[in-house]
Amino acid sequence: MAGAIKFMLMIILSVPSGTQDAMSILRKVDSVSNASKSKKAYFRMVLVESGGKTFVRKGITFEKGANRRLLKFTEPASVKGIAFLSLPGDLMYVYLPSFRKVRRIATSVKNTNFAGTDFTYDELSTFKYSEKYKPEIISEDDSVWILKLIPKQKGDYAYLVMYVDKNTYIPVKIEFYDRGGNLWKIMREEKVKKIKGYNVPTLLTMEDLKKKHKTIMYIDSIELDIKIPDNVFSKRYLRR
Repeated sequence: MAGAIKFMLMIILSVPSGTQDAMSILRKVDSVSNASKSKKAYFRMVLVESGGKTFVRKGITFEKGANRRLLKFTEPASVKGIAFLSLPGDLMYVYLPSFRKVRRIATSVKNTNFAGTDFTYDELSTFKYSEKYKPEIISEDDSVWILKLIPKQKGDYAYLVMYVDKNTYIPVKIEFYDRGGNLWKIMREEKVKKIKGYNVPTLLTMEDLKKKHKTIMYIDSIELDIKIPDNVFSKRYLRR
């Protein structure tokens, strides 16, 4: 009996604790990101070209639960009405007013950029990092954990490096590496505000180092835990 217990202890101690610890952190990141029941926000996107020229867009976004999100541009006129919808089951749709038609986004193009921004359809969708990536802790200090995230399915990125704030569990920086192991994109979540008890980043930046292009997203106002009708998250609503 004693020998059996000793053998079991040896098995338990031989299992690396880092992987489980990393997954717990990543699940907490997902939990914090989806903490509120619903969100409605007005935003500004500033697109910055390599030469410094900027373009400003405004829009509105709705979220409900952990798997429904709608984003729509409201100005300027050149992009007004362009909308993106993310639904459960990894379903995504885009509406382009010029075609007057809602189109489902095929898996093969989910990693393409949305409407000239530096965010891909996949990055704008609702998903959980803990379901798409295998994490490991590669470093930490007093303020952050640094996780390496390996995709469970092959895609454009070989891996991600996520810097998780130890106090808020917000990923303050995510580095995206291409299949050759080169740093491709950097996303930052900053200016965290306490709203209704939730920690909410109000400034998001996605920078494409290869294109030398950057998208800065300012959250100008946000409402949490409000009633949002289910029909908002529909293909019909995309056209409105």
